[in-house]
Amino acid sequence: MTGLSGAGKSTLADLLEQRLRAAGQGVCVLDGDRLRLGLNRDLGFSAQDRAENIRRVAEVARLMVDAGLVVIASLISPFRDDRAKARALFAPGEFVEVYVDTPLAVCEQRDVKGLYARARRGELPQFTGIDSPYEPPAAPEIHLRCDSIAAPQAVDELLRAIPAAARPPLTLAARS
Repeated sequence: MTGLSGAGKSTLADLLEQRLRAAGQGVCVLDGDRLRLGLNRDLGFSAQDRAENIRRVAEVARLMVDAGLVVIASLISPFRDDRAKARALFAPGEFVEVYVDTPLAVCEQRDVKGLYARARRGELPQFTGIDSPYEPPAAPEIHLRCDSIAAPQAVDELLRAIPAAARPPLTLAARS
């Protein structure tokens, strides 16, 4: 999932994780904010550090997919080139780009941490959407407009839109 800060990526990822777990699917969420507290805590927000952030997350996701998990990566991932490099690590059908499209004004209204206000005051340089660009996906597999739909309905839409080839069966085999 890619989109601006406050677009709803983490909320959707968590709800999708709950739905997939309830259906018996092994799943892991790789959330950008959480990863920057640990695995990627040594990275800043330069273009090079952002690229390395996405590369590391994609490599971890690749390992998890190889282990049979569905991986939900929820990151701003502002640059198309970085997302294309991440996609290249996966076989066709294993990578589904979801654009969580929420207008900047709505993201700013939702901003409980005050990050946008701080960025507008110049306290957070290179903040995506303010003084660092966000490049929307040119052709995402799924495009969710999250300013006019509630999160549970967006997850319903997401589950309907994931191509069958990219979604593992959500039924459990009966055991004897």
